[in-house]
Amino acid sequence: MEPQDRAVDEGPSAHRPAGAEPPNAPAGDAACSPSLAHNAGAWTVRWAEERPDALAWCDADRRLDWRAAEQRIRRWTDVLAREGLGPGDRIALWLGNRGALLEALLAAARLGAITLPVNGRLTPREVAFQLDDATPRILVSEKAWHAATDEALAISDRARPTRIEVGGQDGHCELEKRLVAASPTDRCEAVSPEDPMILMYTSGTTGKPKGALLPHRKSRFNGLNAARYFDLGPEDRVLVVAPLFHSLALQILALPAIQIGAGLVLQEGFDPIRAWRAIADEGVTYYGGVPTMHQRMLAALDRGEPFERAPASLRFAFTAGAAAPVELIRAFEGRGLRLVQGYGQTETSILTCLPPELALAKAGSVGRPVHHAEIRLVAPDRIEGPVEGWRDVAPGEVGEVVVRGPITMLGYWQRPEATAATLRGEWLRTGDLATRDADFDITLVGRAREMYISGGENVYPAEVEATLVEHPDVVEAAVVAIPDREWGEVGRAYVVLREGADLDREALAAWLASRLARYKQPREIVLREALPRTASGKVQKHRL
Repeated sequence: MEPQDRAVDEGPSAHRPAGAEPPNAPAGDAACSPSLAHNAGAWTVRWAEERPDALAWCDADRRLDWRAAEQRIRRWTDVLAREGLGPGDRIALWLGNRGALLEALLAAARLGAITLPVNGRLTPREVAFQLDDATPRILVSEKAWHAATDEALAISDRARPTRIEVGGQDGHCELEKRLVAASPTDRCEAVSPEDPMILMYTSGTTGKPKGALLPHRKSRFNGLNAARYFDLGPEDRVLVVAPLFHSLALQILALPAIQIGAGLVLQEGFDPIRAWRAIADEGVTYYGGVPTMHQRMLAALDRGEPFERAPASLRFAFTAGAAAPVELIRAFEGRGLRLVQGYGQTETSILTCLPPELALAKAGSVGRPVHHAEIRLVAPDRIEGPVEGWRDVAPGEVGEVVVRGPITMLGYWQRPEATAATLRGEWLRTGDLATRDADFDITLVGRAREMYISGGENVYPAEVEATLVEHPDVVEAAVVAIPDREWGEVGRAYVVLREGADLDREALAAWLASRLARYKQPREIVLREALPRTASGKVQKHRL
């Protein structure tokens, strides 16, 4: 059921599309009562009945239509139930980009359990932290990572999960043996929209990762947003090369496609030539990634590898993780390709979307709020106080992005203090600072906790970093605050130069002086060969 209309006092900068219903409005008792209709694990049932022979998903090992995918999920459900998995239990999936991850997630959802997608790039010690934190009943892992799994469990103090390994030839794969022996079951638990479905850990740019607990309703409404803004239908085919442990791949690409009945093409690891071939061979209509992935895709075309032009099936590419540079947008446009810009978080998935026809006119913006989200930009000097005292900023002023609606998380797993700091009544604090224009198109300027004050002036590292990378010899930059006796805080910039560049710190500082006000200019510039990153690719500023 869609939420019904009701009147709300939005405040001057809260935004919803004209005529849209408030996203958090109740729709009667049935909307909150436990029901099979709320269980996202049952989405494949419809497509197995309506489109049994159409592609559900394919990976390097197998190709499944909806009929076969549904049968495997029913066998998975039996396997997991026999291991005691039930409502509220956790199952950890330490897997690559393979269909088994989606099958296990949907089967676990049918049992009312919570899936923890584990980052495939983590060290065993990092995995042990998540296992200790979530204490899963079952751990499904890659056979190729057997030694790493042994090490993670040896390090773990609390986790003692049942292990199931995936990989190798079907006749020797533990999972496949279990599935063959299983009895397909149509068991599916009635859940409420608020029941948890996924436990997804944030990447830990500021310290230890926190597990964002995501309910069934978040998957549903996020899928509705994706279908609306991507014009997504059952005939679409989606290439997923971003890792499924990441919100971009799982929450924005894969789950919405399953909800709408579109086909998924899964690839492990990102290789632009292999990606282009899959787009051509499978008739892929869109794919998603971060700006650097799109740049590598275009660079491959420039080299004619494997083609000189994009296959005609490709409708658009989705970009998130950072605002797409105007040069990238122009390069896509020059090849007749659409680049759809979006913005979101693990805790919310898609928050905003910029229509491709506005990409050049509003370059740098991440777009306006999606349909099932209500967004405000709150003055930083009021954000720590009670919600009733929040002040919405005017166009052009910097405010913190807050959101409410059915796409938000339940809270952080076993982190009541972190939950209380992030969830303020109905509103979720994103920690992102942004400005807006009169149309409520949003431009991110940095993270609230990264902003520093130098000589009484607010400095936003994202602005300084964006300016630094405009230099042709600068590949990456990260700016952090350091104490200063005279000014309180000043900036220190860590810079990675392109290979072979002959640029010293003094020359870069002189170049920067003509582009930024004095108080914004870093007082120190440190040249590095690389920046420390999390497994999902985010710069770990706490290590700088």
